[in-house]
Amino acid sequence: MSPFDEKLEAVLSKALSGFERLSKSERLSGGASQETYRLEIIEGGKTKTLAMRRSPGGENVEPTPGHPGLAAEAQLMSAALNAGVPEPKVHYVLAPEDGLGDGFVMEWLEGIALGAKVVRDPTLDEIRPTLARRCGEALARIHAIDLEASGLTSCLDVLTPAEYVEQTWQRYRDYDTAQPMIDYTARWLLDNLSGDFQPSLVHNDFRNGNIMFDENGIVAVLDWEVAHIGDPMRDLGWICTNSWRFGRSDLPVGGFGLYQELFEGYESVSGTKVDPERVRWWEVFGSFWWAIGCLGMAEHYRTGPDKTVERPAIGRRSSECQVDCVNLLIPGDVDLVAHDNQLDSNDMPRVEELLASVRNFLREDVMDETAGRTNFLARVASNSLDIVIREQSVVSAFRDEEHKRLKAIFDSEEKINELRWALTRGLREGSAGLDDPKLLEYLRFTVVNQVAIDQPNYSGYKTAIG
Repeated sequence: MSPFDEKLEAVLSKALSGFERLSKSERLSGGASQETYRLEIIEGGKTKTLAMRRSPGGENVEPTPGHPGLAAEAQLMSAALNAGVPEPKVHYVLAPEDGLGDGFVMEWLEGIALGAKVVRDPTLDEIRPTLARRCGEALARIHAIDLEASGLTSCLDVLTPAEYVEQTWQRYRDYDTAQPMIDYTARWLLDNLSGDFQPSLVHNDFRNGNIMFDENGIVAVLDWEVAHIGDPMRDLGWICTNSWRFGRSDLPVGGFGLYQELFEGYESVSGTKVDPERVRWWEVFGSFWWAIGCLGMAEHYRTGPDKTVERPAIGRRSSECQVDCVNLLIPGDVDLVAHDNQLDSNDMPRVEELLASVRNFLREDVMDETAGRTNFLARVASNSLDIVIREQSVVSAFRDEEHKRLKAIFDSEEKINELRWALTRGLREGSAGLDDPKLLEYLRFTVVNQVAIDQPNYSGYKTAIG
């Protein structure tokens, strides 16, 4: 038995009555920010499965703003379970003397949590039409949790909508990149702040992909690691954000339901009428927040120790969220730059042929011979090469057109990067008007054509081009 398993067995022996021995521990591949383990134990002569959620590397981590820590996450799950929200039972919260880092041991539950499967798996066909309402009911119970009685006020931050926008916007500004649609959206959000709200427990990541379902409905609400106290409509807007519909833009609630179904479920439990405009504001915020979150992955690739091929690929998904902001705030006609698939080059082989050969090797040979995370990363790498191939065929014409529009806004012949930064500064400082027709046309043009390069199959792109 490994030292890890020995420590784990010692923990389980004091946490569980009837525990006999640890049979197996297996780290699962999912979970970008925390480790998740499947544990098999012998209890009363029978095999029982448990789960453990643990900090990366088994470290003891001090809570930071926006991340209350795993002990608080266990407390949140227990409070939600007591309030009637489907949750696994937490059996034990790790202590420093256990030598395993931060974490907790909980009940193992079976169900479907992968977002793409939730919207398509035939197992859920019968129950799927009721899921949006059930999500509304669960959120109403979460938001009704007594913060004082549950002790959550001592471990959670309070965050107003204005503070949340400013905090998120500042994170993006620290990246030192000019993405005018992000600044435009930040300005719009601050100019259209939602009204008064009753400070409530906010899950803050309640979306398809963080909810486990089966043929009977919701099995568990997962991943409480960024919960805070704030406007409860944040949760309703987040589950409606297009990034979490998994291609089903016709079903705005997680790709499986309608707004009204979500609202009716919420109202039936809370007794509070939902204001659709407040939810829409938070839906815009959701795309704004995730646009910056995607850029954060690219920043981690540049500055952090984790150089996985997945991080810059996610960075390019920022354009998906930005096109969702375009569709929500400034929809309209847009000109598309034609892709030149016959590049003027006599090279043998041409650049795009070299790129395509590597892409096909990854997508066919490597993926055929691998499984698990290596297989997944080979797919990510091949998709990144697709982006490069598409950009090769259009970037010169695209940038020429962008430059022309920027020169029209400023009546200036400065270089494209200088003008893009001038526009970004104008939006940040408030000197650029949000209703300038030339600005709106520029934003639609650049964002829609960028996502045509990054992900032409994204549902938001299809919405933008009609």
